[in-house]
Amino acid sequence: MNKEILHTGRAEICCIGHITLDKVVTPRFTAHMPGGTAYYFANALRNFDHSGFRLVTSLGESEMDVVAELRSRDIEVDVIPSRKSVYFENKYGENMNDRTQRVLAVADPFTVDKLEGVNARIYHLGTLLAYDFSLDVIKSLAARGTVSVDIQGYLRKVVGENVVHVDYDLKREAMPYISILKANEKEMEVLTGEAEPHEAARILAEWGCPEVLLTLGDKGSLIYARGEFYDIPAMKPDDEVDATGCGDTYMAGYLYMRSRGASYVEAGTFAAAMCTIKLGAPGPFSASMDDVRDVIHRAGL
Repeated sequence: MNKEILHTGRAEICCIGHITLDKVVTPRFTAHMPGGTAYYFANALRNFDHSGFRLVTSLGESEMDVVAELRSRDIEVDVIPSRKSVYFENKYGENMNDRTQRVLAVADPFTVDKLEGVNARIYHLGTLLAYDFSLDVIKSLAARGTVSVDIQGYLRKVVGENVVHVDYDLKREAMPYISILKANEKEMEVLTGEAEPHEAARILAEWGCPEVLLTLGDKGSLIYARGEFYDIPAMKPDDEVDATGCGDTYMAGYLYMRSRGASYVEAGTFAAAMCTIKLGAPGPFSASMDDVRDVIHRAGL
């Protein structure tokens, strides 16, 4: 592998994002573990047929053992070296929807030249911080595939070590190049100024994004595509242990099912069931396809 420019075979789904160092603090436990969209997305698919999946990540040399762990599970991983790895602290209250973050170190951004050899039908950009992917990167990938974006990182500004929510100043320029957009209820309001999910989704679509996914915590999720709304109910977990990576798990399940021909409702329901399982245990999702189907069946969906 060239250390500066990747040249990969064509994948069905390619997730691009930093693997992070995470400190997770909840009322029940404190743990240090790998994290980031890249890590949670890849692990979410490890027990499924992931033959069409590829991960492109960037991290410091000291964290390469995480890459070795993923490769040992037969996940294809390509690495763009970075001077440092991203280091997050995620702190939760009793309500797992409430999170505060600190950033203790940052990694190098992804650039057009370093990604020019990456080839996929769907590119999912796991943004962690606003500078991870420039608008030029989005445009470059959109010219050769479908671009899916988790907007969270574009709305994160680091002030000192604290993460504060800000608006994405290039949102209107970016939306026509983003085919699938995921935001949570706080992020949709920062983006659109609208607190009502259906109206927020409609605004994002009017800006040029044809498929909008809004994750609403214990209120479920909303999909807006082709002018139609699809409300996906949340499935209550037996216990709420760790919400870190739930959004990434949702997107992994959704894109996986959509890439295999599932409808919006089928894909959203499958993704929601994966989140139910993920919420009930610390660390990344590690269940099977049968486990997900069992959650859906028990919910009567």
